[in-house]
Amino acid sequence: MRLQMVDNQAMNQTVNADPAELAKFSELAMHWWDPDSDFKPLHQINPLRLDWINAISPLNGQKVLDVGCGGGILSDSMARKGATVTGIDLATKALRVAQLHALEAQTPSITYQEIAVETLAQLQPQSFDTVTCMEMLEHVPDPASVVQACHDLVKPGGWVFFSTINRNAKAFALAIVGAEYILQMLPKGTHEFAKFIRPSELAHYCRSAGLVQEHSTGLQFNPLTQRYWLNEDTSVNYMIATRKPG
Repeated sequence: MRLQMVDNQAMNQTVNADPAELAKFSELAMHWWDPDSDFKPLHQINPLRLDWINAISPLNGQKVLDVGCGGGILSDSMARKGATVTGIDLATKALRVAQLHALEAQTPSITYQEIAVETLAQLQPQSFDTVTCMEMLEHVPDPASVVQACHDLVKPGGWVFFSTINRNAKAFALAIVGAEYILQMLPKGTHEFAKFIRPSELAHYCRSAGLVQEHSTGLQFNPLTQRYWLNEDTSVNYMIATRKPG
């Protein structure tokens, strides 16, 4: 379990990150592993996304990359499924929290690196059996660049998973007005509507990168019962599973 820093500028790479987004999540870093904090929704949905990923690409024995890992909630759970996991992010404080949690929880086979995904793709192309990029694309200036890097990092025949938020009136009402202002499930300003990504746009990014979409699912939430579940409705939160041709 270690945290490794990499000089992205040394690779002559313009870092695909919004400083305001990094600062926002750094400010919340110490709350990542509090299940009743601003990250409560991530803790609640993690078993759903973990089981969905594991059902499609069984994690045991795999070498897995978690892009935009934050405090390591998904990374940790995939390692406990038997994967050797590398989590990467550019939010230094969040990565420190992820590393500390891994040490305290004695999570096996997990490494954290502060590095841009595009830079890692140059350094370690075709190195991972599975790549996950969850709740991250809607926070970067150039999501297509992230998708391309994920393609470059996965081995031929390997799986790449993405999750993000659709861009429509319903998503604005539920993911921003409802979740941030009415229910206060997330801090105000967590999401920017213009950065939401329609499924058709994400599908285009994947095709252009050379990934083939195989599966998709929607993520639903009932505010009265506080229950999340998966179904075919991708009108707000959704996940897709793509594969690199072998």
